Amino acid sequence: MPKKRKYISHKNDLKLMEIGRLILRFMNANASKIYNYKQIADGIDYKNPRQRELVIQALHKLQASEKIKEVEKGKYIVNLKIAGTLTGIIDFNQTGNAYVNVEGVEDDIFIHSRNVKDALQGDKVLIITYHYKGKKLEGSVLEVLERNRTEFVGTFQKVAHKDFGFVVCDKKTINTDIFIPKTKFNSAEDGDKVIVKMTEWKPGDKNPEGEIIQVLGAPGEHETEIHSILAEYGLPYEFPKEVELDADRIDRRITDEEVAKRWDMRDICTFTIDPKDAKDFDDALSIRKLENGNWEIGVHIADVSHYVVPGTILDDEAYQRATSVYLVDRVVPMLPEVLSNDVCSLRPNEDKYTFSAVFELNDQAEIQKQWFGRTVIHSDRRFTYEEAQERIETGEGDLAEEINTLDKLAKIMRQERIRKGAITFDRSEVRFNLDENNEPIGVYFKISKDSNHLIEEFMLLANKKVSEFVSLTRKGEITNNTFIYRIHDDPDPAKLEALRDFVSTFGYKMNLANTKKVAESLNKLLHDVKGKGEENMIETLAMRSMSKAVYSTEPIGHYGLGFEYYTHFTSPIRRYPDLIAHRLLQHYLDGGKSPSKPELEEKAKHCSAMERLAADAERDSIKFMQVKFMEKHIGETFTGVISGVAEFGFWVEIPENGAEGLIKLRDLVDDSYMYEAKTHAVYGVRHGKKYQLGDEVQIKVVKANLIQKQLDFKIVD
Repeated sequence: MPKKRKYISHKNDLKLMEIGRLILRFMNANASKIYNYKQIADGIDYKNPRQRELVIQALHKLQASEKIKEVEKGKYIVNLKIAGTLTGIIDFNQTGNAYVNVEGVEDDIFIHSRNVKDALQGDKVLIITYHYKGKKLEGSVLEVLERNRTEFVGTFQKVAHKDFGFVVCDKKTINTDIFIPKTKFNSAEDGDKVIVKMTEWKPGDKNPEGEIIQVLGAPGEHETEIHSILAEYGLPYEFPKEVELDADRIDRRITDEEVAKRWDMRDICTFTIDPKDAKDFDDALSIRKLENGNWEIGVHIADVSHYVVPGTILDDEAYQRATSVYLVDRVVPMLPEVLSNDVCSLRPNEDKYTFSAVFELNDQAEIQKQWFGRTVIHSDRRFTYEEAQERIETGEGDLAEEINTLDKLAKIMRQERIRKGAITFDRSEVRFNLDENNEPIGVYFKISKDSNHLIEEFMLLANKKVSEFVSLTRKGEITNNTFIYRIHDDPDPAKLEALRDFVSTFGYKMNLANTKKVAESLNKLLHDVKGKGEENMIETLAMRSMSKAVYSTEPIGHYGLGFEYYTHFTSPIRRYPDLIAHRLLQHYLDGGKSPSKPELEEKAKHCSAMERLAADAERDSIKFMQVKFMEKHIGETFTGVISGVAEFGFWVEIPENGAEGLIKLRDLVDDSYMYEAKTHAVYGVRHGKKYQLGDEVQIKVVKANLIQKQLDFKIVD
């Protein structure tokens, strides 16, 4: 008899545990809501008196284990402060699984797709963690604390003969379609590309509900897809009317009163060197020989801070955008065109207000003196990079002597930078020749030459020296002045080791003994792979081993450049952090006290986030244009290089145009292929054939999907 009682008791415990799980699942659907026991019983469909008695018992057990708490007699809420709960940002991968990045926790926490609940990409979530089957730490989403976004881009699919439809979102990281009732179609037709706003996601519903707020057009069309890219990343294309009006009202006169407050440098030889299609010239160089034989070099930057004043709607808009976005066929500027291409732009033969860093250099490019402050200049000439390069190569043409002097000094500075540990990533960038309808008619690569390096070195010098001026006293002591820095952390040692092991299979060696040896090894590696078949792949892997450069108030240094202090000062027309740097530099020149660091850190984080969005949008526009270009080459065969390997397939890049396509493993019918992460390869189980990162292969273009911005290739023998 006692045994039977024990058995019944054990069985009852298991039953209560099962009911407890049902209760938690129900309550977690809206974890901030308070429930009484009747609502909970109804919610889990336990409605007769015996079942309700079990619900009460299960609630007592949950309360005893602190999984729920009783806020008042008979009313319960999920205890979100239980052990094992963490808060972080969720990041989905293509499989629908996700990882949550938690501040202060070294490794991201894995969340299986069945446990992501109603979380979407970038949401701030509360998760509970556990060791699944005793293995690595995993988690489940308890609640979405803060939506990253509520507007998405997708294709509207109207359900035939029904009064509803769905928006199928473009990005695979949004792991659900959005339900649209008929009253929220807002003139969208079946198949249209649209922007949808998610309005609610009821507990227990498979899909969130939304309304269509803008019809972008037919999928695959050029304008539709470019506007889709901008909308996908929440990047505004047009300025609000009041911002445009504010910009139009700006006083653009160069007045004697203002000039009197500045160093008047209008009589010194000054010119700009920019890409041939540039319209916003935000930097100019001046040069003159001093009586002592040294060179006075002025790095002159558009004085945007004179026109864009804190607290104005113009400044608020610039801050929200934080950066200009450079798509293949257009620029989405940070500032209205009247400022970016006219008032602030250092156009030739016009007087302009500038903020300058002026250096006295000897013939060895050593700084003898430096000065920072507001100036007024007059650019004598606008050069394209090609025109400046011609003067460097031939020594002929107007201002050839001045350009060659700057080139000589820049080469000394570059050499010294590399000697001190700078890493020389010099990747060529893909560019397109477009016809009048923005159709790609050709592809070329932008390659950095001496004229590009000349400008780069003087901009780096100004950025570095402004940062040091604010951060250090003349004796080299730290000032602790609040400032905005461009920082680049040391590379991840594990990634460097993986890179070393991988490149060793190609016969390259790397020394990881210390920071200096790592930099030397990377530079030698990048030099040695030049012109080789594996060049692009090894450059890509080397870049992936690096940390991401971001903005911060903490001056931890810039690893890639080998600088202890570095900022962005030289592009305030297109980057908000540079505008912040200008304002702070002037504040300190005026003897001002150090402002609040936390407030500036928030701005730094915002600017870093917007920079990432802009880079993603730019990358998507390039992919779209490459797919568009390759549409004309479906069925053609090319020689490509394997540029990436994953569990489901590998990517092949065509070197002459940079287009990248996917080879799916399921399409390789000669064998069953397995993925080997360590060697970045897939190999045939039966015959041992291997496809490895860097291998040259023959491919045929089989499909070009403009909407997904994806090319499909097929291996040909």
